[in-house]
Amino acid sequence: MKEDIHPQYNKKAKVECACGNSFEVGSTKEKIEVEICSNCHPFYTKQEKIVDKMGRVKKFKQRMKKSQEMSKEKKEKNQKKEKKEDEKEEKEEEK
Repeated sequence: MKEDIHPQYNKKAKVECACGNSFEVGSTKEKIEVEICSNCHPFYTKQEKIVDKMGRVKKFKQRMKKSQEMSKEKKEKNQKKEKKEDEKEEKEEEK
């Protein structure tokens, strides 16, 4: 292995989470800041938690709502169109 090309390894690098939890790990950095750790992660806590950066979840929900509304409108239009076609066919059959 070549010498003097690898970063310095710190055996006691401090990790700080946004929830306030802190612990030590081995890393090439001295201090690591994270948003979610095993103390507050939904998988480990069994609680639903939405981590929203810059309103992405809100925007996604708005798009989903809009697409559902549009699909309902399309279905309604298609049903009206089918009714009209059925009525035309019935009138033609009567003649």
